[in-house]
Amino acid sequence: MGLRPVDLARRAGISTQLVRNYEAAGILPPAPRSESGYRQYGEEHLSALLTYRALAPGFGPEVATEIMQAVHAGDEALAYRLVDAAHAGLHQQRLATDAASEALGAAAAEFLDDQPASGPSLLVGELAHQLGVRTSALRVWEAAGLLSPTREPGTKYRRYGPEQVRDARIIHMLRQGRYYFEQIKPVLEGLRRTGSTEALRSAIAERRTAHDNRTKAMLYGAALLHQLMEEKRSLRDG
Repeated sequence: MGLRPVDLARRAGISTQLVRNYEAAGILPPAPRSESGYRQYGEEHLSALLTYRALAPGFGPEVATEIMQAVHAGDEALAYRLVDAAHAGLHQQRLATDAASEALGAAAAEFLDDQPASGPSLLVGELAHQLGVRTSALRVWEAAGLLSPTREPGTKYRRYGPEQVRDARIIHMLRQGRYYFEQIKPVLEGLRRTGSTEALRSAIAERRTAHDNRTKAMLYGAALLHQLMEEKRSLRDG
């Protein structure tokens, strides 16, 4: 039974234009045209559409597109490699979150110490070098309200005191863990105000939950991908 673009759009909960965009991107197999020039979709197009929509949340739109293109080209080996690479990347993110959790716990302990932070004040280039980031990153953190360096009276150069250096280390570790500014801000505020690590623990827990949710999405998408590949193999061999 033939399916119209609107039929696919309704089944997937998207617009008909997006269906056409997916076809143009190679997410759907090419659709034959009727004598009057209308696209003629079938069940294979619906399966491909639903598979991509299931893959995208876990694998990301770009990788999901590459997987679908490989499947339609009959390159199963490439599709498997793309799936494996995505799972490996998520595993590395989990390891990075674990490492950041340990390092952040040690850094946060400085807030709980009765002794004030000590050490020399640093210029923006010196702090950037110490952290291994660009000076522009420090300025972005400042613009986001995460850092508040002082200014030298004459030169107006930024100066980062011991507390700012400590905060910058925590910001850097959280950014490496792919935390957003809106997640980092309450962590710093809690540490500065009361020395509480509750917001830090919450941010790490949210990150781990995000990893778990992505894994679930990847498993669901992979199940539909397996079904689609089996259908294509059956048609090809059949």
